[in-house]
Amino acid sequence: MNDDTTGARRRVSNSVASLDREIVDDLVAANRILARLNVLDAFGHVSMRDPRDPRRYLISRSIAPESVAAADIIAVDLDSRAVDREDDDKLLYRERFIHGEIYKARNDVNAVVHSHSPTVVPFSVTRAKLRPVLHNAGFLGLGTPLFEIRKTEGDGTDLMILTPALGRSLARALGKEAAVILMRGHGNSVVAPSLPNAVFRAYYTEVNARQQLAALSIGGPITFMSKRESITSNEAMLKASARPWALWRKKALAPEKGGGE
Repeated sequence: MNDDTTGARRRVSNSVASLDREIVDDLVAANRILARLNVLDAFGHVSMRDPRDPRRYLISRSIAPESVAAADIIAVDLDSRAVDREDDDKLLYRERFIHGEIYKARNDVNAVVHSHSPTVVPFSVTRAKLRPVLHNAGFLGLGTPLFEIRKTEGDGTDLMILTPALGRSLARALGKEAAVILMRGHGNSVVAPSLPNAVFRAYYTEVNARQQLAALSIGGPITFMSKRESITSNEAMLKASARPWALWRKKALAPEKGGGE
């Protein structure tokens, strides 16, 4: 398989050709936004449930998130297989099973972000639990379970989610309420009812981790948000996330608008 086929760069896949271009651009923007906010680096990925068919999702072929363009977006089924045979020559993310298995398990989830968000990782390997200190991150109060791959696969893995079985184990550990799951020594996966909110949550998970780490370094007990405060804040931010999304999206797509595609 070739990771940079000429056809993949020239035209939009048939599997997404019938989509409104704004939807494709949203997913392109989400990748670029999270790369520019230093949540994603050369690795990590973003997906959204296909609005045409809830048994599918949209994701980029395997490419650095900041480089994603419309021609890189393809549709895959919930078993994480390309929908159209024309996309079989495109290298897919090896950890795409994170997305497919979460969509199977959670009907309320319409977008997923998997990242190696740098300040979050220490909370996956220590006793300190990631909890909301910032009102924008109230969704963390819904729970931040930890996925320990050794419980499913034993010792000796590379900590990556490379099979449907591991994806299912991750989805079970996420549960029915949490918006974020930490992955020991690896990163985290964020889920949300919409793509803009998933981007918002992925970013503020990292921000909250930095601020919680700063509070820990100051010393003394930390006053975390209560469960009721977390729920109220989360409901408010589901709407408020539209403001930063509009700003981030405009900036992320600005260069593309000038050059055409």
